[in-house]
Amino acid sequence: MDSASLEPSLYTVKAVFILDNDGNRLLSKYYDPELYSSMKEQKNFEQNVFNKTHKADNEIAFLEGMTIVYKSSIDLFFYVVGSAQENELMLMSVLNCLFESLSQILRKNVERRCLLDNMEGVFLVVDEIIDGGVILESDPQQVLQKVSYRADENPLSEQTVAQHITEKLALTSNVLQSAKEQIKWSILK
Repeated sequence: MDSASLEPSLYTVKAVFILDNDGNRLLSKYYDPELYSSMKEQKNFEQNVFNKTHKADNEIAFLEGMTIVYKSSIDLFFYVVGSAQENELMLMSVLNCLFESLSQILRKNVERRCLLDNMEGVFLVVDEIIDGGVILESDPQQVLQKVSYRADENPLSEQTVAQHITEKLALTSNVLQSAKEQIKWSILK
């Protein structure tokens, strides 16, 4: 076995995808550009995974040299994919965080229709948990706080996204202004 493949890496997640109960893709993010680089390869992989797991009563599968953890809910299947050497507990913590965060966003109604109605929130959650294959967060409450989402709020709208972006830009502008002031005063001294 190649010693480089056994080196610890922050890039633990190779892919995340959500399929409906017919095996159709609702969401997918692949983080390894060398892993199934074309859409056709990705869909074939997803179909193989679905065929192996949709009737199984397990939580972990090994397929095509990948470790796959999965969970189902009503008419959805959630998958997190890592390399063969990846720690299943790490992948499972990502899966549980994803599922619990979405459960809160969808008000415990984790089903296809609700997921499709709140797709922008779903993408925000995935992006808060994983960035480029690196696990950023595994606590659902922290994820919900970061996406400014609470179960009693209205679904995420363009206005709340724009408000979030405006707040971030204002904060960045304040930081830049403060840095400019500090540089100006250090030069004047």
